[in-house]
Amino acid sequence: MTKFRLAHLGLVMAAIGFTAAAPLAGFSSVAFAAETVRAEIGKPLQEAQKLAAAGKNKEALAKLRETDSVGNKSANDTYLIERTRASAASAAGDFDTAAKAFESVINSGKLSAAEQPKFTQALAGIYYRIKDYPKAITWIQRALKDNPSDGAMKELLIQTYYISGKYAEAAKELSSQKTLNEAQLGMLANIQLKQNDKTGYVQTLERMAASYPKPQTWADLLQRVQTKPGYSSTLSLDVLRLRLANGLLTKPSEYMEMSQLSLQTGNPAEALKIINEGYKKGALGTGSDAPRHQRLKDLATKTQAEFDGKLAAAEAEATKAKDADALANLGYALVSSGKADKGLALMDQAVKLGTGRNPEAIKLHYGIAQSIAGKKAAALSTFKTVKGTDGTADLARYWTISLSHS
Repeated sequence: MTKFRLAHLGLVMAAIGFTAAAPLAGFSSVAFAAETVRAEIGKPLQEAQKLAAAGKNKEALAKLRETDSVGNKSANDTYLIERTRASAASAAGDFDTAAKAFESVINSGKLSAAEQPKFTQALAGIYYRIKDYPKAITWIQRALKDNPSDGAMKELLIQTYYISGKYAEAAKELSSQKTLNEAQLGMLANIQLKQNDKTGYVQTLERMAASYPKPQTWADLLQRVQTKPGYSSTLSLDVLRLRLANGLLTKPSEYMEMSQLSLQTGNPAEALKIINEGYKKGALGTGSDAPRHQRLKDLATKTQAEFDGKLAAAEAEATKAKDADALANLGYALVSSGKADKGLALMDQAVKLGTGRNPEAIKLHYGIAQSIAGKKAAALSTFKTVKGTDGTADLARYWTISLSHS
């Protein structure tokens, strides 16, 4: 099962501009005319602002507390005090105090149109920082009401929904976006896992494989297609072909299994390619099983020689009998051995006959063979025609995704 940790997702405060150290940069206190403020307020307020300007924010907060006991403060008195307190508390890392001060400033009605959204966004970030997620959501939504296109606030809302366990809300927000980045897709996949939404999870994995291919994503995707209801075990070799194409074969047993399956389908050329790849990667030809690996290689070489010797007769027999399965298998083997034009022609006949045991699998193999032959556009067109419900259509779609990165 694929794991998408929040660290992997990247949806963290620092990524959207709200850092613990300075989430409120630029929200300094404002100057005031001494004659408009009473001395018992003006003096400590002015001293607090000087302390804050000197970086002595804790001392500034202490000085501001001298104004708390002053009665009959005007709205302007309170605004000046709380704005100064918001700035100093934020810089001092006292976010609980900062949050209360910012709410007071925002609700004062004295902020300019340009400042209002900045303070709202900052307050949302503070509540997220102190893990008061309900209030964070409230203020994020208020910020988005003022500016619906604010991408940073949208990301913060999704992150807050997710981290507070509101998975349905987070999924709804993610689904409402036209495009999702890798982190957002990872979060959506996490949510779908938590909600046991298997269909949605696989769809998201497919989107991740298409836009941000990673071995872990492909491994999970291919594992899940094999557990899908109705999946045919006859497609095991095709799954391995996709695993090989995406760099997922690493174990000696995987190379052995795939090459043996290729031999069973009458494709010794493919088997030899797989074996040679295994030797090249150091998965085969070493350890106590090295003699066994060599025997398999010798068998594949011998089988290829026999295939070449019987090729003309086999082709004539399959053509005369209009045996779609034999034509398809023979054609694939020829493509694997480098005889693409002749092999694809036979496979084209098999597809047009449509009489094989699994016509959709034949089309799937035709598309794979076309991709091997370097005919990418033709392969993509062929994959679009695969409609099987046994896993063939899924694999055709995955080949399409894989080819988009080749």
